[in-house]
Amino acid sequence: MAAAEPFLRIENISKSFGTFQAVRNVSLNVEKGEIFSLLGGSGCGKTTLLRMLAGFEEPSGGKIYLDGRDMTGVAPWDRPVHMMFQSYALFPHMTVEKNIGYGLKHEKLSPQQKADRVREMLELVQLVPYATRKPHQISGGQRQRVALARALARQPKLLLLDEPLAALDKKLRERTQFELMAIQARTGVTFIVVTHDQEEAMTLSDRIAVMDKGEVKQVGSPGDIYEFPNSRFVADFIGSITSFPATILARSEAQLRLSVPALGGDVVARDVPGLSEGQDATVSIRPEKLHISRDRPEGANAFPGKVKDLAYFGKDSLYRVVLSSGALVQAHAVNASRGGEASRAPGWDDQVWISFDPASAIVLAE
Repeated sequence: MAAAEPFLRIENISKSFGTFQAVRNVSLNVEKGEIFSLLGGSGCGKTTLLRMLAGFEEPSGGKIYLDGRDMTGVAPWDRPVHMMFQSYALFPHMTVEKNIGYGLKHEKLSPQQKADRVREMLELVQLVPYATRKPHQISGGQRQRVALARALARQPKLLLLDEPLAALDKKLRERTQFELMAIQARTGVTFIVVTHDQEEAMTLSDRIAVMDKGEVKQVGSPGDIYEFPNSRFVADFIGSITSFPATILARSEAQLRLSVPALGGDVVARDVPGLSEGQDATVSIRPEKLHISRDRPEGANAFPGKVKDLAYFGKDSLYRVVLSSGALVQAHAVNASRGGEASRAPGWDDQVWISFDPASAIVLAE
């Protein structure tokens, strides 16, 4: 039985502006109903790719298929696609309900059907009490929901969101992320989100494509991208991490033994297929995977050091520990206890041990 055709298929898409190649032979499959994020820094090509999906830019090469139809060369207004811009682009002289209904002007709907659709959208984004207000009379988070309702009113097959939460403050952004997810779940519309914010991508997405210099470096679920990066670039880009040069000393059926001079000894890690003895590699460890203690723990992967810096955040603490080699590592410790327990935690200039489980070490060949 043949595999089902992906809802959105991007096939070897490229885009050049003169001699500059903004997007390089990108191929992606997106399933119906997914929230799929394009994540990367400025200039990585994510917004150019989004604009090609919208029809605002013509690809230099490649094809775009949506729900089985070739969209390459189709005008933006003829695509079942809507784009929600970072600025929201609301009309300041129109009320909330008129902003939402604006995109229905050219739809083949009766006045009553249009009114019903607008009401449905107001209920969806929980803005019924604000229907007669103008954009300057509502909050930033509410304006974001108006823009989303206007985009969904036309019932697109695909909704493109360009940095949708960038204009919101941190607390409002965190709350709005969950509102966006709930609205997407109720409508079932496929979302493509462009963002440079790693936490936003990790929270919102079913899957993420990490981009750099016009290319897709890795595609996977947030857990796969974070826990199993396929390159040092992806490991460094997603979250905090400390990386050290290493050499593979031995391979067994389930484990690797590596020489890591910066840590002051050998490291035992989970085996990685394709690596061989004598090969250069990188060992990376995330701060929350490192344990810090006054006494030497049992087992492998334990190294002595001294606390150089300590930052207390309430729920956790960040330690910067200098090892005997002079290398600096960061370790997060959760502050799970109060009062007397805290007095036993390591402090400034204390001699400590850092340790980590073999499965927590990320071994990368590139």
